Amino acid sequence: MGDFYQNGVITTLHNLTQRPTEALEAELTEFSRTRPMSLVLPSLYSELQGPALDNIVEELKQVPYLDEIVIGLDRADRDQYRHALDFFGRLPQNHRILWNDGPRLKKIDAMLKAQGLAPTELGKGRNVWYCLGYVLAKGRAESVAMHDCDILTYDRSLLARLIYPVANPTFNYEFCKGYYARVADDKLNGRVTRLLVTPLIRSLKKIYGNLEFLEYLDSFRYSLAGEFSFRIDVINDLRIPSDWGLEIGVLSEVNRNYATNRLCQVDIADCYDHKHQDLSKEDDNGGLSKMSIDIAKAIFRKLATNGVVFSTETFRSIKATYFRIALDFIETYRNDAAINGLEFDVHSEEESVELFAENVLKAGLHFLENPMEKPFIPSWSRVRSAVPDIFEQLIEAVEQDHQEMMGKR
Repeated sequence: MGDFYQNGVITTLHNLTQRPTEALEAELTEFSRTRPMSLVLPSLYSELQGPALDNIVEELKQVPYLDEIVIGLDRADRDQYRHALDFFGRLPQNHRILWNDGPRLKKIDAMLKAQGLAPTELGKGRNVWYCLGYVLAKGRAESVAMHDCDILTYDRSLLARLIYPVANPTFNYEFCKGYYARVADDKLNGRVTRLLVTPLIRSLKKIYGNLEFLEYLDSFRYSLAGEFSFRIDVINDLRIPSDWGLEIGVLSEVNRNYATNRLCQVDIADCYDHKHQDLSKEDDNGGLSKMSIDIAKAIFRKLATNGVVFSTETFRSIKATYFRIALDFIETYRNDAAINGLEFDVHSEEESVELFAENVLKAGLHFLENPMEKPFIPSWSRVRSAVPDIFEQLIEAVEQDHQEMMGKR
């Protein structure tokens, strides 16, 4: 059971009573009459064959309040897209699949790329961006939720709690971030949040003081959670990174556009587990190594836009400060694991911190060497300004893919 403590500048909505999912869904069904709701599912084709997504779809079949489900499908050929249509076809809600590797959507992507308006790299950020564009194009939803497709511990209460704060018409929240305890198989998970993000924020606060953005980031209990929800108007001006900085980038954007009293976080699960990335100590372009570099760069970029000046010397100080604070956190987590009877591998934790410390410096030096780098995908309001019929093109491409494949059954 969660506590009721409010920490930082972001409202925290706790799970105090284990309220039945059916009671939440009854309210959400009532809300949906005036505030229709959509769900975005960014998915790799490989996740259709994984251990989590089949259960997620079975749970979603029971959700009564969703007006629309939008699935972004990456890394799928024609036969795999056809299989995805069958796989998701059991959903009773209105739903469509964006076949991102299909010729029609690739043609739109090439057209936007020629104008400097398309995502610059493949990945979850690109998938999410096109899905959000499609949601805007359809105009069905007033409230939108998004979660990953690899959640092994999924049940539909997660979605109900996630979307409730932006669906309830008596609440004034524009954006909501999900959080949870990353505990599974009798051990603590969530290394990048525990051992990189929190110690890095505390290090930056020690060096630069309690800057507003650092206080804001430090208020989130799980800043890297891939689950969030928002009112539809948030999407228009949202610029998101296409790399692993997606979650930090989204938090930065809503911080730029909205007062903190319009933002909240909500406890969505007692237990949460999904697929785990390798540490990838020898490869900066994969696993947690790339993730840590992208996340650190995202934080540094945001601070720079707020007037913080960096240099090679300051990044060396940040690295040293981070390393000491992160090692202290290992002791904290070791004790937390012990009192809860969880396994804890100190050697593995310190290996992670050593890698992250090196990557904090690498991220800083990359930032200094590439000050004009543009990691953000343009907002949909900018794209519509440049290509006024882009929404019509998106809808037509998705519908033609769907009709063509359904007609061949």
